[in-house]
Amino acid sequence: MNPDAIRDKTAIVGVGCCKFGENWTQSPEDMIVEAAYEAYADAGIDDPQRRIEAVFCGAAYPSRGTAEVAESLKLFDRPVSLVQNYCATGTDAFRYGVFSVACGLYDTVLVVGFDKPKDRGVSGPSIMMSGVRDLPATPAGWFALCAARYFEKYGATREDLARIAVKNHHNGTLAPKSMLKREITIDDVLKARIISWPFGLYDCAAQSDGAAAVVLTRRELAKTFRDDFVLVRAVAIALAPNPQSDPSFDFLGWKPTIYAARQAYAMAGIANPRKEIDVAQVHDCFTLTELLTYEDLGLCDKGAAKEHVAAGTFALKGELPINTDGGLKSFGHPTGATGVRMIYENVLQLQGRAGPRQVDNAAVALSHNIGGAPQTCGMTILARP
Repeated sequence: MNPDAIRDKTAIVGVGCCKFGENWTQSPEDMIVEAAYEAYADAGIDDPQRRIEAVFCGAAYPSRGTAEVAESLKLFDRPVSLVQNYCATGTDAFRYGVFSVACGLYDTVLVVGFDKPKDRGVSGPSIMMSGVRDLPATPAGWFALCAARYFEKYGATREDLARIAVKNHHNGTLAPKSMLKREITIDDVLKARIISWPFGLYDCAAQSDGAAAVVLTRRELAKTFRDDFVLVRAVAIALAPNPQSDPSFDFLGWKPTIYAARQAYAMAGIANPRKEIDVAQVHDCFTLTELLTYEDLGLCDKGAAKEHVAAGTFALKGELPINTDGGLKSFGHPTGATGVRMIYENVLQLQGRAGPRQVDNAAVALSHNIGGAPQTCGMTILARP
């Protein structure tokens, strides 16, 4: 791998996001248009048919593939590509957009992540994983096994997970486009109905409809769009053996996260992530997933996450704020849009535009987006010039 191949060669000059939620009155095309045209306006683009040379879109449940985006935005006579990588779809679509600009093929491209699962007639992802140690499992059931093992090994409790849910619900109340805007207490979390022990209702992310968009351009052109552009320092995708059948999987960490972090830190030149990253958005499909991610990203020692959660290290006013917009937990999780939504939030943070959830002096931001069966992780590192 050549760490300098993409570092700081691509700039984000516009971002947009529709409100996440049960968007019954909007079609996928409506949400795509809302997010994309907000990104155009953010970049000062008044003629997207002329300025946008290629489109990279990500969706787990598209109804018409690339046509869904091309038709809604009237972006014809140029390449429109669709990426699918389950929950890591948005980050992967962004990755291809970055590569296309960094290699010099295009000057300016659009990345769109979207999904509308609420129209599919199911309450959550309509999958049943093939099994965990030959037993059937849903996503909640799978991560619950990791939680039970972690509890046994490190002495964590449901209260430790509840603090993460409380944090993310609070942050979500400060994000105008989040799905859930309700403060909760530890007691609320502990008394909620059990989904898959130790997860109760508030330990699980809210699946939603939504779309988010990013405009990318070459660094040399960035100032023709805006002065406070954001640079892409790293973007990585990593896979690991299927944990359901990997004999070395110990249920205490996530190998894809560890591998993707290794790639991303090498690209960005980061040696001490705890000190060099100012804000992060991580994949909190379940509270336990966020807790494991603290450790897998090297933000704290193995087994020490619960102490940092209790101390508020990762709270909005803590040493390293994580999931500043509420994360998947309360902002919502439209599968293909989530990775792009994380980038949207990080750009706002780096530009000082995050309002009441703004992190002071944020200069370097990380996003972490897992997916697959589950064996994939996508990461980005963004920075102010």
